[in-house]
Amino acid sequence: MRIPPHYQQPTWQRFFAGAAIGAIISWGVFLFIYGVNQEKHSTIINEQKQTIQELQNDKKIYQEEYTKLNKEAQKKLTIQEIKIHLTNGDRYLFKDFRIKNIENSIKEDLSDLITKDIESVSSSQLLIERTIENRIFEFDGKKYKLELTKLLLHTTLYIEVEISFLD
Repeated sequence: MRIPPHYQQPTWQRFFAGAAIGAIISWGVFLFIYGVNQEKHSTIINEQKQTIQELQNDKKIYQEEYTKLNKEAQKKLTIQEIKIHLTNGDRYLFKDFRIKNIENSIKEDLSDLITKDIESVSSSQLLIERTIENRIFEFDGKKYKLELTKLLLHTTLYIEVEISFLD
């Protein structure tokens, strides 16, 4: 069996030449369109990289500023309130009025600590302890002294004291 000799006819030669030229032109158009799309995408990617870099720099600046402000705020923490609690007032049959009087007198002694920073208050902890423990109360001819049992420092100064007979 033989292949027909179509390659010798001019109409077939023109058809194959046109198909070859069409394939070359369509390949060129494809490459052009693909190149334009790739260029658009690479431009978008570069813009996004630049935006990401700027946002990361901004984030870094904000984080540094945030940590710096937090450190300054921690340095500036101050005592806002003083709470005193007498733990064993019921043991000596003190009424609530007497317990409140004892707590209020201690608050008055320590009222200078309000609005002072926590650092300076913590350094004067021994002074606070001696101020409380050197205080003597006299009720019904009996003398009582205070003993500091708990001292918590934060924006609220919380102090627990126990009362006992003075020997």
